[in-house]
Amino acid sequence: MRSAIVVVLGMLSPAMASIWPIPFVYTNGTSNTAANNAQITSRSAASPILDVVIRRYNELIEYESFTPPTDYNKRPPATDGNLAGLSVLVIDDDDETLSLDTDESYTLDIPTNGMAKLKANSVYGAMRGIESYSQLLVFNGGARFIKSTPIHIEDKPALKHRGLLLDTARNYYPVNDILRTLDAMSFNKMNIFHWHIVDAQSWPVESKTFPDLQSKGAYATNMQYSYKDVQNIINYARLRGIRVIPEFDMPGHTYAVGLSKPEIMSCLNKQPSWDNFAAEPPSGQLNIAKPAARDFAIDIVSEYVRLFPDNVFHLGGDEVNRNCWKEDPDVRAYLGANPEESVESLLVDFYDKLHGAVESLNRTGMTWEETLFHSSYVPPKNTIIQAWIDEDSIPKTVSKGYRSIASPASAYYLDCGHGAWLSNVAGNSWCDPFKTWMHIYNFDPMANITSPKERKLVIGAEVALWSEQSDPTVLDARLWPRAAAMAETAWSGKADSRGHVRTTKEVTQRLHNQRFRMVGRGIMAEPLQPLWCARNPGACFSP
Repeated sequence: MRSAIVVVLGMLSPAMASIWPIPFVYTNGTSNTAANNAQITSRSAASPILDVVIRRYNELIEYESFTPPTDYNKRPPATDGNLAGLSVLVIDDDDETLSLDTDESYTLDIPTNGMAKLKANSVYGAMRGIESYSQLLVFNGGARFIKSTPIHIEDKPALKHRGLLLDTARNYYPVNDILRTLDAMSFNKMNIFHWHIVDAQSWPVESKTFPDLQSKGAYATNMQYSYKDVQNIINYARLRGIRVIPEFDMPGHTYAVGLSKPEIMSCLNKQPSWDNFAAEPPSGQLNIAKPAARDFAIDIVSEYVRLFPDNVFHLGGDEVNRNCWKEDPDVRAYLGANPEESVESLLVDFYDKLHGAVESLNRTGMTWEETLFHSSYVPPKNTIIQAWIDEDSIPKTVSKGYRSIASPASAYYLDCGHGAWLSNVAGNSWCDPFKTWMHIYNFDPMANITSPKERKLVIGAEVALWSEQSDPTVLDARLWPRAAAMAETAWSGKADSRGHVRTTKEVTQRLHNQRFRMVGRGIMAEPLQPLWCARNPGACFSP
């Protein structure tokens, strides 16, 4: 017999305790179904992406033997029927376009006995439903089964953009580490890989327009991303329903450009007083008074929009240091000859030409909030603004009519909490303390936004791993399961379909299960608590 919607004061059925993120709407019964045959088949016409997805999940299901920590010493439950596999139907199976407007919704029905059925409007919705199906399969005593059948799920994301930023410039990450991160993202229904691919410290990506950028700007020849590497990552991501948004931050954070093009730069590696010229060492910004610097920036956009097919292109635009230009002799000479100009007007002109180039190439510009709030420039209205400095920047952005991605450092910066990284500073870093998964889960991107029109402009949330103190040796533990906390609130929303706001107390056990499942899938996610707590739900709450 099916029950009503299961979320009642945080109580979950055994089946729903396995799914992360929690579905939007679900009902379930009290039976258990043997799942010796859990194979997935398609009822749709030939879809190359769907075929690959089904093959990948069939292989995963074949080897996976996940046992929830609460079931470690339990016998397999008595079953009331047998699963006959999962049949997938995609309505629009010939449209494999992946964009901000992609329909990721799905419905999933699992009977007590017989064939489970999944229906989605797009292949990407089918991906999300297949992931949920895979999480419902549990293993114990040599038997695979699904608890609490029959199950009915109707699911869709609350936010269109559910992202993870990885900085691969301050420290390098091999391709396989990025691919593994994309796997982990797909396990949590995240759909945006924001690739902060270059920065002041290094330029690791191949440029065919300016080959010296990576030959002189990368840390080493084996610390570079070729065009083939980038295409491999993009294709791998697409097969997991993940868009790759590149960021080429300009005009600041560009010291690495100066290693091959010093003639278009200002304030290159000013030492020891770098803090007068940059947010962190090494200093260096494109010289906005030089037409060659603006042409370079436009050429970079023109090259990489051909390599990265996504409709959105991130232009950076953050943390520009005006003093860098005010003390530059070429800038001062230009301003002396053109008294009607100023550093601010030059910066506005630079932004305008760069955003104009993006628009002319049929891309949507994305930028950090400083472009909107810390300059006189007025970005095009279709620009996506990424808010990071202050949580209040999110409502401020949408009140101006711009779409916003919530990435406040106070909640979503996963690199924080390891102290200062400058060698002669023994204290905390600017963004300490460490952001616990509970803190991340409790953050609400919609806070203080009451207008329905403005709430619709908050199109996403994104955690960030900046790499001053991160590299491949700590990647998985820095990201997971904390990024999963954001992933659930971005997919499922802060409240369930009845308006109940979920608490960390009631979701802890589900996150335990997700973390153990991810570890079993090769993601070295850090533990939430001692294993004893995971095996004894509710026993590790503060009195």
